[in-house]
Amino acid sequence: MRMTALAGAGLLLLGLAACGNESSAGGTLTGKTYLSTSITQEGEGKPPAPDTRVRLHFTDDGRLIADAGCNTIQAPVSTGDGKITLKQPAAMTEMGCPGGRDQLDLWLINLLKSSPTWKLSGNTLTVAADGTTIALTDREIAEPDAAIDGTKWTLSGVIDSDSISHQVGAEKAWITLNGDRVTGFTGCNELNGKVARAGHIITFGELATTRRACAGDDGKLEWSLVNGLKGAMTYKIEAGNLTLSAGTNGLTFTAAR
Repeated sequence: MRMTALAGAGLLLLGLAACGNESSAGGTLTGKTYLSTSITQEGEGKPPAPDTRVRLHFTDDGRLIADAGCNTIQAPVSTGDGKITLKQPAAMTEMGCPGGRDQLDLWLINLLKSSPTWKLSGNTLTVAADGTTIALTDREIAEPDAAIDGTKWTLSGVIDSDSISHQVGAEKAWITLNGDRVTGFTGCNELNGKVARAGHIITFGELATTRRACAGDDGKLEWSLVNGLKGAMTYKIEAGNLTLSAGTNGLTFTAAR
């Protein structure tokens, strides 16, 4: 995805920073992701959408990756002295978000600019600033990872270098992995084939499909899926999202509900 620096909005250029001494606030946030369960506010500045869900990911290399359901914000961060402090101006994706949800970006940016306090108690993180209090739960508790095997994974995006595109009709295409087999549907034809496993690497053999002619968007969708599942690919699961990648290319999937 394209990233842009927003110095005027208080976002900083991406960089690395140590998280600092966090023990006084109840533990360490490094390597953890938290999802909001409630947002309470006094006075002005309520989040623009009532169903706002804040996600805060504190990376192992000292960055904060945050979103409130629209664009993704990244910045080097310090969590010492019980405060979340952006270290330098950061970067943000430039997606257009329907329903005025782009206003959530400004709301979240302003909150993070204010160096909110934080406190960790078990799996619950509390972040507070200027009359706003956000209660968040460890993502692994709030949204456990789906199983790689037996889950129907619906195609959600195609990764090409630093961008992710959504294919027309992608919700029709899916795969399911079971042991050394993969089965699925391209949006036009059924598919099946063999896979090999080694840790977080899945190696796809040649895939066979039924022979229905696929024109237009269905043909493009089938090409993206079949050609995307080739050779050795690294897989990563976070909650109900699966990413299969090989170098700078790959596919993203969502667990069907």
